[in-house]
Amino acid sequence: MKLRRGTLRAALALVLLPLLTPAGAVEPISVGLAIAGAAASALTGFISYPRLYCYFRECCLHRHDPRAAAALQENLDKRLFGQHLVSKVVVKAVRGFLNNTNAKKPLALSLHGWTGTGKNFVSKIVAESIYKKGLQSKYVHQFVATLHFPHAHSINLYKDQLQSWIRGNVSICPRSLFIFDEMDKMHAGLIDSIKPFLDYYELLDGVSYRQAIFIFLSNAGAEKITEVALDFWRNGRTREDIQLTDIQNALSVSVFNNKNSGFWHSTLIDRNLIDYFIPFLPLEYKHVKMCVRVEIESRGYAVDEDIVSRIADEMTYFPREERIYSDKGCKTVDAKLDYYYDF
Repeated sequence: MKLRRGTLRAALALVLLPLLTPAGAVEPISVGLAIAGAAASALTGFISYPRLYCYFRECCLHRHDPRAAAALQENLDKRLFGQHLVSKVVVKAVRGFLNNTNAKKPLALSLHGWTGTGKNFVSKIVAESIYKKGLQSKYVHQFVATLHFPHAHSINLYKDQLQSWIRGNVSICPRSLFIFDEMDKMHAGLIDSIKPFLDYYELLDGVSYRQAIFIFLSNAGAEKITEVALDFWRNGRTREDIQLTDIQNALSVSVFNNKNSGFWHSTLIDRNLIDYFIPFLPLEYKHVKMCVRVEIESRGYAVDEDIVSRIADEMTYFPREERIYSDKGCKTVDAKLDYYYDF
């Protein structure tokens, strides 16, 4: 800020110069040229000083801000419930990638689990940890399968458009973030069109994609995740005992062989271009109550434990006999709160 203040003081002094000197002592043309020169100097300094310029305008992230990983960890700890694997893996993966000045490929994360377990929330928090505007940033690009790629007969057109969009945006900002939602509803084969961008190429047509981040969200594989979680529960072990190695391989195979998934027989999986398959465990009754409390607090209301319990009780749970896991996670909590509170 010293540079900016110095140039602004200089410009201000020149503006006041006619008022501080006798009439006729300073030629109007000379003063005008001096003021114009000072203004140009101030503007040049403003633009040539990246930190100052980026204070007022959003910039592509060229170097890692250590506060990003800390903010990511803090937000996940406070607002993500029942997902110890997600918190651990996502923070380590993102922090490690942003710290790596010599990455060999882009970071690719695939998030899997039932609806309402936190996949969209985590992608949002990752975006916000890198760019202040989060999902609204011009460097964050979100695709929803049913919205952006609805027609099977247009798949070749979608492939061309997707490649052009990624190529153009990474050319502008190497640290671009791409989020693909509803991968389980995407037409098979479409996502393979981005395979070159996720591979180990140093340059493709003069563009490096090694700093980009790709996040895929899908319900595919949720059955396999539930199967593992139930097995632990029935054997008297807690969900926190589950390790990534207990699920990741079985999850990737399940997704690869799922004909209703956009990853069906995908080269991204076959060529090991997805760095982490991250399982979102189904949420239990206690986790739903945590979601309710946080939502009430976010609206500025005191937490009423009676209402918290009533909302959690209204959820449906599975399996039918044990009734352990919420079938919608925390997804409908927001709507249910509207019923109990006069907002």
